[in-house]
Amino acid sequence: MILIVDDKTENIFSLRTLLESKKFHVDTALSGEEALKKVLKNNYALIILDVQMPGMDGFEVAETLSGYSKTKDIPVIFLSAINTDKKFITKGYESGGIDYITKPVDPDILLLKVRTFYRLYEQTLSLNEAQQRLQSEIETRKQAQEELKNQVEHLHSILESLPQIAFTSDIHGEITFVNQNWFRYSLSSSRFPEIPAEDKHILEHFLCNCATLTQPVENEIRIKEIETGTFRHHLLRIMPIVEEGIVRNWIGTFTDIEDQKQMESKKDEFLSIASHELKTPLTGIKAYIQLLERSSNISSESKTHTYISRAKDEVLKLESLISDLLDISKIENGKLKINKVEMDMEKTINHAIETIGYTHASNIIIERQGELFEHPIFADALRIEQVLINFLTNAIKYSPNTDKVLVKTAIKDNNAYIAVQDFGIGIPLEKQKYIFSKFYRVEESSLKFQGLGIGLYICAEIINQHRGSFGIHSNIGEGTTIYFTIPLN
Repeated sequence: MILIVDDKTENIFSLRTLLESKKFHVDTALSGEEALKKVLKNNYALIILDVQMPGMDGFEVAETLSGYSKTKDIPVIFLSAINTDKKFITKGYESGGIDYITKPVDPDILLLKVRTFYRLYEQTLSLNEAQQRLQSEIETRKQAQEELKNQVEHLHSILESLPQIAFTSDIHGEITFVNQNWFRYSLSSSRFPEIPAEDKHILEHFLCNCATLTQPVENEIRIKEIETGTFRHHLLRIMPIVEEGIVRNWIGTFTDIEDQKQMESKKDEFLSIASHELKTPLTGIKAYIQLLERSSNISSESKTHTYISRAKDEVLKLESLISDLLDISKIENGKLKINKVEMDMEKTINHAIETIGYTHASNIIIERQGELFEHPIFADALRIEQVLINFLTNAIKYSPNTDKVLVKTAIKDNNAYIAVQDFGIGIPLEKQKYIFSKFYRVEESSLKFQGLGIGLYICAEIINQHRGSFGIHSNIGEGTTIYFTIPLN
């Protein structure tokens, strides 16, 4: 908006008419005092100011405007019909005016000047707004950088307090921070500890793919302790730091598990020795029970025969337990062998169901549902049957009040899918992920049902060696479905 200041209404009318005809918004004032009041209340792009006015003349008005921060940048054009000497023109510029026009005014010249100054004013406003936005952005970035710096310092202080070896790296795998524990295994803050050749692929996988990885990395790895020169087992965990859905950095720890590995080794050694030592006397006990069972002077209706049958069942349970312990030992030592040949999956499934029927005194009926496997499958029939018998045994054990168990089969994505479904007690959701872990048992059922919690761990290893998959679906009080898949070829 343009402000016209003149004590003569006829002058104001002519100027106003001219400017409004060119689409300019115009305001007016009849004195310098009135002009000052309006300027302090409103925003103007340009002031056209008459020099000769009663009270405050134009020069005094311009000097006053230049003293206020709000008004000092408003362009002022002086108009005068009387004060046309050089000294008045000079005074006009010294008072803060940007132009001095003498009357009579050429309308075209005036409009040209008004357009120019109006455009300059708009550009100045735009520049001021841009500068304010830039200043605000600078302040915001400074604040963000300060907050980030504080967060990084807080993170580093946390990492220093950890008992583990801790480090951070960028998305290219370059180390950006290490805590003091790092230097027990590396002399340089930019170089990872020494790793034996057989474990190097674990770290190399991360370093080669850290720019594209989005999931945490967790693996057991050995690193060399500088003081002793020995390689100690550590659990390596590397977590992504994600901002706005993008991985910005990585934070990692090495947790010393050497003592745990030594204990596991001794435990596995004990299991192996104990299993072998128990098998010899068990074979003798089994033979003597068979001799007693065949004795002609023992009636099949007698209590003695009942006791012998029960003893035989308990020996079979003990034999199965020892076999599981031996399998555990083989798994830990990498000696669990899988002999893959072309096998008849239908025959294996039916044999497993028949075996359960012979060995479990239960009223539960095992029903078969789903597709038949018409072609041979390349797998270890004995081990697959072992998995099925384990699944079925668990289904019957944990379904004491139901009358059936389902064996479901299908062909999915060129894989044989086999599932065993029961309608028993079910497993809590938060505990299902541990079911295939070694020696794990659900607390709710561990007191009521016997077992060591190693059967499913062995099954998982068998399926892994067949390059298959396994899983579980369960709801409390509704039952459990446990399944596995193996490739058809």
